[in-house]
Amino acid sequence: MLIRSFNPPVRTLMGPGPSDVPPRVLEALSRPTIGHLDPAFITMMDEVKELLQYAFQTGNALTMPVSAPGSAGMETCFANLVEPGDKVVVCQNGVFGGRMKENVERCGGVAVTVEDSWGEAINSAKLEETLKVHKDAKIVAMVHAETSTGAQSDIAKLVKLAHAHGCLTIVDAVTSLGGTPVKVDEWEIDAIYSGSQKCLSCTPGLSPVSFNERALEKVRSRKSKVQSWFLDLNLVMGYWGEGAKRAYHHTAPINALYSLHEALLILREEGLDGAWDRHFKNHLALRAGLEAMGLLFVVNKADRLPQLNAVTIPEGVDDAKVRSRLLKEYNLEIGAGLGALAGKVWRIGLMGHSSRAENILLCIGALESVLGDMGANIKRGVALPAMQKAMGKR
Repeated sequence: MLIRSFNPPVRTLMGPGPSDVPPRVLEALSRPTIGHLDPAFITMMDEVKELLQYAFQTGNALTMPVSAPGSAGMETCFANLVEPGDKVVVCQNGVFGGRMKENVERCGGVAVTVEDSWGEAINSAKLEETLKVHKDAKIVAMVHAETSTGAQSDIAKLVKLAHAHGCLTIVDAVTSLGGTPVKVDEWEIDAIYSGSQKCLSCTPGLSPVSFNERALEKVRSRKSKVQSWFLDLNLVMGYWGEGAKRAYHHTAPINALYSLHEALLILREEGLDGAWDRHFKNHLALRAGLEAMGLLFVVNKADRLPQLNAVTIPEGVDDAKVRSRLLKEYNLEIGAGLGALAGKVWRIGLMGHSSRAENILLCIGALESVLGDMGANIKRGVALPAMQKAMGKR
């Protein structure tokens, strides 16, 4: 078989991730590779930490990108904070709460789940009742933005509740960071992780994390070694610590970190308030078009995540065929449902650089065309005007 250089098609990415990557970020990837202990690279590392502190709204000294995707950020939090026998309360209202539970068990912990229906926010009353019963719980784990459903939970309230019962907190902000308010210090989150490929509009493969002093004290006082050598914060911080002198731990993904630096710089230039406002207003425009067409949202209005929109598939419509046609005819990617929602919903992302007016126009127009051609029970000719009217109200 003759194999040539790979040249991918140009797509518009409006699924659950990755999101479109700005030209500035792609250009940053192509810059000359230097050594991971080069003084110039170490200076850039310090800037990445500062930019991440801004994105997370924290002064935590231990704020850095893990050299792997968001799932490794999740495992970093659990592997370092959960010891064998520790009881961990896991709030589960979708796929990624389930992955948290899996991490607890693989670390030798005892997982106690607080379950809510898919598409609903985490119920604080259920969590409080669970914590009253399980007084020996040490950690509460929760997903801020559940990517499988598009539901957003009140993390500030849940963290406060966990602390009132003497628990540390681990928060999944993979889909929320940069797209909707995340305030680590104000909400007193102990450990948090995210991903580079969603609202940060960077290439996939890096996972920003941040730990406060309460969490670090738990790491320092462990009775057993962290089960992962690669993710052991005691070792990694020798490389990501303060100052020019760094201890070799692993060869950092140098060019990927260039791209994260550029993506975070773009975020700071726009400003967090501006980014949060853009994601919300574009969500309103997309919502107007989808609802005018007759598509219904899974999550109630108060708990919807602006950058990840889960909508029900019209009765009798073949999920896979619609997504395939969108990809082939419009170079447009939207996401399928996961788990309990597989085959029932589409997940339409408006994350980072994908959250633009021209993308919404493409998505609404393409969906109406394909669904209409397939004979779906939708309202035609009203979606684009409704969307444009919503945009005009800005």
